[in-house]
Amino acid sequence: MKIFCLGGAGKICREAILDLVQYSNFETITVADYNEEEGRKVVEWLNDPRVDFVQVDVTDIDATVAKMKSYDIVLDGTTIKLNGLSSECIAKAGCHGINLNGFGEENQWNDIFVENGKTLLPGFGMTPGLTQMMAMHAANQLDTVESIRVSHGSFRPIAFSASITETTTYEYDPELPTRVVFENGEMKQVPPFARPRTIQLPEPYGETVQYIIPHAETVTLSKALKDKGVQLIETRGTWPQKNMRLVKALYEYGILQNTPIHVNGKEVGIMDCISQYLIQSEEGQTTELYGYSLHVEVEGETDGKKMNHTLYHTHPASDGSILGWEKLRAYTRNVATPFAIAAQLIAHGHVEKKGVITPEEAFTNPAIIFAELEKRGIFVHEEVKEVTPTI
Repeated sequence: MKIFCLGGAGKICREAILDLVQYSNFETITVADYNEEEGRKVVEWLNDPRVDFVQVDVTDIDATVAKMKSYDIVLDGTTIKLNGLSSECIAKAGCHGINLNGFGEENQWNDIFVENGKTLLPGFGMTPGLTQMMAMHAANQLDTVESIRVSHGSFRPIAFSASITETTTYEYDPELPTRVVFENGEMKQVPPFARPRTIQLPEPYGETVQYIIPHAETVTLSKALKDKGVQLIETRGTWPQKNMRLVKALYEYGILQNTPIHVNGKEVGIMDCISQYLIQSEEGQTTELYGYSLHVEVEGETDGKKMNHTLYHTHPASDGSILGWEKLRAYTRNVATPFAIAAQLIAHGHVEKKGVITPEEAFTNPAIIFAELEKRGIFVHEEVKEVTPTI
């Protein structure tokens, strides 16, 4: 089997390729990127005879499709703004596919995937992806589900890559229609920094205040659990406190709207200027604490008892004590690992449904994901307790 790793020179995607080198039986693992210099550095770093490089430009649809055609699956590590194009290429090439973002640009190509008997799984990393697996693991133990609260702490520099900066400005766009909660049977749009909630994450992360973010979990879980009567689904997130203070200030001053301004006779977006500063500065490239922390609370009833299932995950420390997990790699490997695992499972036929599908449809038994993560030192923990009614 062969896998085409699109955007393979990126910091997250290269970690997914490392996982493929270490754990998969793909005969060919292709690093595919527009940046040939960085792509070849990844090939050299991986130092495996199965790994090669292909230069690719997804804006050239026909050429990209031609390069993908002989592959079984495409691991798509491109940015949100390219996912519509990359999904078109994957569909027309007749490959299976998977990406990290899952913001909906992929859905327009569903019919082609179905016609070709192929699967595209958008949005499978830590969140979205593993978070849905955690929620469904709990929901599968309940007769009815009342509420799901998905939370995550993403501890990384605000601008360690262009795609991450893009994600930041996208998620906190004041006009974004997909920042929603599911409440009493309908989706309700909320503004940035809505519904703050204190979430206790495991050490070294500790107590965090998190806000509603526009992630796919709210939509996909509402569909997956409609027959269990779910009434509330909220998806929250946070970055390091310093990052959150900056983003909140940018929001309060209207800068996130990226209003054009004139500088030395040229028109530029104000947020574009700040993004470029962050990408090029030490402040944008470093943070005190690195890693990832998921936290999912599911409440419902089983056998007439109201139950609370709280799940969270842990991973190797970022302090240098575990080789390969130092600093930023504790973040990038967290995101990349479930991404790579899901790609391998799709390629090996573990996912039966065709077309553009959700994580819940792809993996009806989350235990298969948890077991693979454990092999890599990433663990999902669950605490279950009965909820005593308040008087």
